[in-house]
Amino acid sequence: MRKETQNQQDIFLNKVNIDSIFTAQVENRWNVSKTSAKERIAKLKKLENWILNNKQVIRDAIYKDFRKPAVDVDLTEIFTALSEIKHAIKHLKKWIKPHRVKRTMALITTRSWIQYEPRGVVLIIAPWNYPFNLIVTPLISAIAAGNCVILKPSKLAVHTSNLIAKMVEKLFPENEIAVIESEKGVSVKLLKKPFDHIFFTGSTVVGKKVMEAASKNLSSVTLELGGKSPVVIDETANLTDTAQKIVWSKLMNCGQTCIAPDYLLVNESVLPEFVSKLKHFIKKFYGSENSDWQSCPDYARIINKQHFQRLSQVLNETVQAGAKIEIGGKLNEADKYIPPTVLINVKEDYAIMEEEIFGPILPILTYTKIDDAINLIRSRPKPLALYIFSRNQQNIDRVLKETSSGGVCINDTVIHFSQTNLPFGGVNASGMGRSHGFHGFKTFSNEKAVVKHNRFSPLKLMYPPYTKRVQKLVDLVVKYF
Repeated sequence: MRKETQNQQDIFLNKVNIDSIFTAQVENRWNVSKTSAKERIAKLKKLENWILNNKQVIRDAIYKDFRKPAVDVDLTEIFTALSEIKHAIKHLKKWIKPHRVKRTMALITTRSWIQYEPRGVVLIIAPWNYPFNLIVTPLISAIAAGNCVILKPSKLAVHTSNLIAKMVEKLFPENEIAVIESEKGVSVKLLKKPFDHIFFTGSTVVGKKVMEAASKNLSSVTLELGGKSPVVIDETANLTDTAQKIVWSKLMNCGQTCIAPDYLLVNESVLPEFVSKLKHFIKKFYGSENSDWQSCPDYARIINKQHFQRLSQVLNETVQAGAKIEIGGKLNEADKYIPPTVLINVKEDYAIMEEEIFGPILPILTYTKIDDAINLIRSRPKPLALYIFSRNQQNIDRVLKETSSGGVCINDTVIHFSQTNLPFGGVNASGMGRSHGFHGFKTFSNEKAVVKHNRFSPLKLMYPPYTKRVQKLVDLVVKYF
C-alpha cells in the first residue's frame, strides 16, 4: 500500500514537470532580466486588467474555500493587489534606474552607483488565509524586478489555487511564470532546486524548514511568518474607537490573519468598560445572538476541521485553567464555525498564550503599570505586529522604543499592511526580509555595487614598493580620509 501511494505521488510529480519548468526558466532568465521598465509595466497592466475583469470570479473562489464575504475579499485581496500594481507601475521607471551614491574622499576620482539586477529564478510559496493577495503581491514585486517565477499556492484554499493557475496560464508563458499546485511531495521537491530567492509566507515551524532547505543551495530567503501580535490599551485610550477597531481587525477573515490582534494587554482600571464596548461592537457588526452570528453573511469560517479542532482544544484547555468566556464560546464543528469569543482572567501560562491563535478567540490580560505590559511583550518572541492605543505620548514612546516588532500601529491595527511606502515583514521568529513597494522590488533584486574609475588614480601613488614616502602618504590617508 505504501509503495502504491509513493508511485501515485511520483506520477503526479512527473505530470507537473517541476524539473522541466525549472530548467526552462533558468534558460530564459537572462532574456527576462533584460526587459525594460516599459515591458515590465506592460506585464503588470495585463495582470491588473485580469483582476479588474474577474473580481466576481475571485470572490466566488475564496467564498468556496472558507465563506469569506465579498466586501472582505474586495478590501483585503483585490484592493491590496491592485494598490501594489498601481504603485509599482507609477514608480518602476525610477526604481529600475541606477542609483548614484556620493563620492568618498578616499575615492574622490571615482563615480559609484547601485544597479538593481533581477535575482533570476525565484520561488513564491503562499499560505491559505489570504490566498489571492499573499501570492499576487509578491508576484508583482518579482515581475517588477525582472525575474522568472514559480508560484506554489496553498492546497487548503483549493478553489483559489485553481484560479491562480488559470490566471497565470492565460497571462504568462510557462518559462517565465508558472504555477505548481500543491500535492504531497511538491514542496519538498521544489525546495531542492537552486532558486536564486525563495519568498515564503506561513508559519514559523514551516519557515524553519524552508530556511534549512534553502541553505543547502545558499538560496536567499524572505520569510513572512507570524506570531502573537499584542495590543496595549492604556487608561487614556479612547475605548469606543479602540474596541471598534479591534473587533473589526480581529474578526475579519474569522481571525485567520497573521497580523490580527492576538491578545490584549488592558490597563486594569478600564477593563470592565472596555469589555462592555467589545461586546457592543461584536453585536453591532454580526448580530445580537450566537445564532445570528452563525447565519451572518459577513462572518467567514475556519479553513478546515483540523484547524477547527486545534482552536476548540486550546479554548477548552484555557477555560479549564480558569479563564472566563465573556461572549461567544458556542462552537459548531460541522459548519467549522467558531463565534466571536472574548476571554478574561487569562494568565501568561494558559494554553491560549502558547502559540499564535489564528482564529476569532480574543484573550485579555490586564496590567497595572506600563512597565508590566512592556516586560510581558519583551519576555516573548518578537511579534510581526504590535499595536498601542493611547493618548499618552510618553507611553507610546516607551512602547515604541522598549519593544521590538516587525511593524507598529498607533491607535489602529493591521492598516500598516496597506501602506505601500512602508516595508512589511517580521523580526527573528516572526520573519526576515521585507516586502511591498520599493522594498519588495529590492527583495527580488540584487543590489549590485558599481565603481567606475578613469586612468588617473591617486591610489597608484601608494602602490609598491613601499618606500618611506609611500608610508607617509598612507599615514596621511589613514589620519585624514
